[in-house]
Amino acid sequence: MAYRYGNRTQVTFLPDSIEQYVKEDDPVRVYDTFINCLDPKEIGLLIDDKSVGNSSYDPITMLKILVYGYSYGWRSSRKLERALHHNLSFIWLAGGLKPDFKTISNFRKNNLVVLKNVLIQSVRLSIELKLIHGNVLFTDGSKFRANAGNRQTKDLETWSNYKEHVTKRIDSLLSEINSIDETETQSLVSMNKELKSQRTLKKKITKLLDEFKGEEKVNGTDPECKIMNGRQGSHAGYNVQATLDGANGLIVSLEGSDSRNDMGELSTQIGIAETNLGKSCETVCADAGYSSIEDLVPLIKKGKTVVVPSQKQVLKNKKEKPFDKDRFDYIAEKDIYICPIGKELHKSTKKEGAKTLEYSILDKEICLSCIHYGKCTTSKKGRKVTRSIYESIREGIADFYESSKGQEIYSKRKNIAELQFGHFKRNLGAGSFLLRGMKAINAELGILGTCFNLSRITNLMGGVRPAITKMIEIQ
Repeated sequence: MAYRYGNRTQVTFLPDSIEQYVKEDDPVRVYDTFINCLDPKEIGLLIDDKSVGNSSYDPITMLKILVYGYSYGWRSSRKLERALHHNLSFIWLAGGLKPDFKTISNFRKNNLVVLKNVLIQSVRLSIELKLIHGNVLFTDGSKFRANAGNRQTKDLETWSNYKEHVTKRIDSLLSEINSIDETETQSLVSMNKELKSQRTLKKKITKLLDEFKGEEKVNGTDPECKIMNGRQGSHAGYNVQATLDGANGLIVSLEGSDSRNDMGELSTQIGIAETNLGKSCETVCADAGYSSIEDLVPLIKKGKTVVVPSQKQVLKNKKEKPFDKDRFDYIAEKDIYICPIGKELHKSTKKEGAKTLEYSILDKEICLSCIHYGKCTTSKKGRKVTRSIYESIREGIADFYESSKGQEIYSKRKNIAELQFGHFKRNLGAGSFLLRGMKAINAELGILGTCFNLSRITNLMGGVRPAITKMIEIQ
């Protein structure tokens, strides 16, 4: 059997130009075309050809390197520098430019808003291509690790004690330096170095202590992250919120949050998504983690259809007790509850502006003499039932979720809302952030969301060439 053997000493010729390094249907051309179609002013990218001083790298090229690098999970500036020397698609994309890792890192750090705005432009492009309709939006959240350790998350007392310890060490160093300076018995270089380090540390701790605004603990490495409970335990991180369009599963918004759960996030995320879309949606869908009724009411009042199950609806295997609140019938005309044995519970809440109303039996002796006393309630004041002022809205949302139309929408959510998180964490290895702070991690999310959208757009348009052609046509 014949074999093919390589020959490293064989003389070969590279193509005549860098343009020929990649084929016409190479995916890198989609990223190149997309960035070229962007208006630098619209995304906030500063380009000044008349600036004085040493020449810098083209900002558009730097943006291409970052976005394309993230699409393959190469987020490290050192990996990107290496790729610019060895990877033909990167060499083609950069036109032969080879910025070092520090230049790439500084560009990313100095253009956080730009990187966030690139995602918005991918959304606008998808609208132009009629791939995003903006009628049905799905929202879901996932925990991502911060670039910080758990041990750096400490309470106010610990940081205060640490500051006191550092202050004493600074005083001790100053005393030693003065003593050595008088006797001139040894070098002061190392001590001055430590003094500078301790003063920097004290300044950092002082700033951290200012971050305690009602927070129990603050992380010393990234003060904006929080300890999040996830499937892999508790870690310093962020709760990433993604809102996707129901038509083709393209990301409309991708935002970091310091909320430890999804409750109260839905109306905020839908507002951000609608801003990116430039229009209002008709239907909003999310899982039971977003079932806070006070957060859903503003969406209902805006005329949106909300498909969000309650915690009870998703826990179908939970055994109902014979005297649960659901066993009590509410009579709207009389504004009373009827207990399972037919007794009336009247409204007893007197506080004005209360969001939760309380209903109780007028004569407590009825409850105390009931054969079900001890099972229904053990209170000596009789049974009480609470009702939210938004209870009718809650019931309407629950009924629509149970309907065939609601189930159809929710079933579609299962196939769309979580795909991007699996892609980020498993395919791209981006389950943790490289940058620190909310603004910075939102910039990283902007790049990740753009990469996801461009990959989907390419597939939906039927390949690289059709996608590039359409992008150029709508430019």
